[in-house]
Amino acid sequence: MYVGNLDYGVTRDQLIKLFSQVGKVVDATLITDRQTGKSKGYGFVEMETEQLAEKAKTELGGKDFEGRKIIVNEASPLPPQEIN
Repeated sequence: MYVGNLDYGVTRDQLIKLFSQVGKVVDATLITDRQTGKSKGYGFVEMETEQLAEKAKTELGGKDFEGRKIIVNEASPLPPQEIN
């Protein structure tokens, strides 16, 4: 799932802890800037089942987390990239 509008100081462990309140988290990734290493304010969380993912989306979407109302949506696959 895509998780957006995260505070730039949120850690992977904090994200896992938040989503673990709903159910088992398989993986969590925060997206960072390649040059600075700083968070871009979004990431991705993988839950154990689709049912848990739906529950997380319902229960955590719009919730205040570290001072921001987070966005929780189904992640979209990346569009195919042309290689030149």
